[in-house]
Amino acid sequence: MAISIRDVCFSYGDGTAQKRVLDKVNLTVEVGSFKVLMGINGAGKSTLFSLLSYLFACNQGQIRIFGEDINKRPMSALQHLGIVFQQQTLEPGLSVLQNLQYYAALQGLSKVHAKRRIEELLALVSLSEQAKQTVVKLSGGQKRRVELARALLHSPRLLLMDEATTGLDVHSRYNFIATIRQLCSQHNVSVLWATHLVDEVLGDDPVAILHQGRILADSRANTIIKTQDCNSIQAAFLKITGQPDQAKARMSLSQTLERHGLKDTTNR
Repeated sequence: MAISIRDVCFSYGDGTAQKRVLDKVNLTVEVGSFKVLMGINGAGKSTLFSLLSYLFACNQGQIRIFGEDINKRPMSALQHLGIVFQQQTLEPGLSVLQNLQYYAALQGLSKVHAKRRIEELLALVSLSEQAKQTVVKLSGGQKRRVELARALLHSPRLLLMDEATTGLDVHSRYNFIATIRQLCSQHNVSVLWATHLVDEVLGDDPVAILHQGRILADSRANTIIKTQDCNSIQAAFLKITGQPDQAKARMSLSQTLERHGLKDTTNR
């Protein structure tokens, strides 16, 4: 398994002010698969990603990445991991090349290895001609592709993609997701793709539905649709969560904002 999560719980705050965000979450991601973690804003997706990337410590339950317990052997677990978060984290005043060189140095890559790897990845994300361009001059889609290249520099076996298409137009989103899926099918890279956008889910995708900190369904998208006697993954999601009006309104708002290149700033 690329990811194995068992009975993970997590709360913010102390004492009576404590708020449970994740409640006995069990989740697996098979090697080489593109798995969708689906939930509206506030479901707990970003908190789960923070635990997977060791930004927060997992105090209850167990997380293993390629068999390595992240609490006992965090460095061994994290070496397999590449991450693209929702918020853009590139240095805007540096060039694409400088951003990648800086990260390669942090990863301990030699200059020779880094040079070769950067050239390969810029070709993969179709940004070779923009290598010397400053990040601030790039489009949203181009910035996302730079972040993907950066996440892949150390050749990780697993990618965590947290609402990675935020702010992209429809065309850019399509191309970006196609590149990620290609990595799965051709390079055996495992992906956990967190999203609230139902049009990013294909019928054969393994999907876990996270709602109010709990996994309510975990199967292929078309199986979930059939089991719920629905005609779409959105309809199945709304039925499973049991809050169709609230969830539908939130999903509709988020998708409308996405189409206009805006963000849903609701806490997640």
